[in-house]
Amino acid sequence: MKTLKGPGIFLSQFIGQHAPFNSLQGLAQWASALGYKALQIPCNHPAIFDLDRAATSQTYCDEVSGLLATYDLQVSELSTHLEGQLIAVHPAHDVAFDGFAPAQVRGNNARRTAWAIETVKKAAAASAKLGLRAHATFSGSLAWPYLYPWPPHNPALLEEAFAELARRWLPVLDEFDRHGVDVCYELHPGEDLHDGVTFERFLAGVNHHPRCNILFDPSHLLLQHIDYLQFIDIYHQRIKAFHVKDAEYLTNGRSGVYGGYQRWIDRAGRFRSLGDGQVDFKGIFSKLAQYDYDGWAVLEWECCLKESETGAREGAEFIQRHIIPVADRAFDDFAAQGDQQASVRAQLGLEQGSVK
Repeated sequence: MKTLKGPGIFLSQFIGQHAPFNSLQGLAQWASALGYKALQIPCNHPAIFDLDRAATSQTYCDEVSGLLATYDLQVSELSTHLEGQLIAVHPAHDVAFDGFAPAQVRGNNARRTAWAIETVKKAAAASAKLGLRAHATFSGSLAWPYLYPWPPHNPALLEEAFAELARRWLPVLDEFDRHGVDVCYELHPGEDLHDGVTFERFLAGVNHHPRCNILFDPSHLLLQHIDYLQFIDIYHQRIKAFHVKDAEYLTNGRSGVYGGYQRWIDRAGRFRSLGDGQVDFKGIFSKLAQYDYDGWAVLEWECCLKESETGAREGAEFIQRHIIPVADRAFDDFAAQGDQQASVRAQLGLEQGSVK
């Protein structure tokens, strides 16, 4: 059995314009002081992490690793959530997502998609140079506007959407395979891969590619009323990354899972700081230990109530408390005996020797 690693912290929600949140060194010093052991680093902030350099320069990657090592930190994974999103964008979302892309490809869906594919491929090379095994991303979405069956369910439309999504991602998955790194899709509302069924559909479309895996985030499953513990039972072989994020669903008579176009604080389902929501993390950490998950447990902090630095400080302590140091032997090994062949046969009432 294996013990998972942690705590780690996803930097996206903490990067800012002022020190210590405007440089990798400042973020590293801050995170280390809170007790974190790893950083999950987004690839859309060149001042924090230069993906173009990392994809081509082992020296640069060694410098990043060396800087973090001075604060007793590692990189848990790189993240291309925004870039992965841009691999597949329905025209209804073009304007909303265009700001995630560089100016030279905005307003051109085809050029933006090509840029996103090549950028995520760069993350495969950078991950390998950093010695990483997993990468965090989004799938993007072509079918999301057709989520709820009105107009009536159109099987041909969904088949074409998932076929196209697979076609775009296959060369990316092959590139990650070439570098020995798993692609871990965060199953997330707004993405075509948002639950187990959609992941399975995509997995079949990419021919059960060995690099097609899951970033397990129970908060998104809880808000969809999915049994996230059973989810681990079903998909544990494909879970290669883990966001530790809490959520709560407060049933009421005015709105439900769709949120009513409200602010997060007013929705029935909302994200919370670790320990303030409804997610059964004792059950999750036990399940992951049972299935030998040995990746990182990474805080993704998103809370509609609590101040972020408080959430980060409490999150490190929370994750550390929940990590289960797995046993290296069974608790009843003390009663085991050596050569038990004669004893076993006697207990079974069998004569010594084999029956001819």
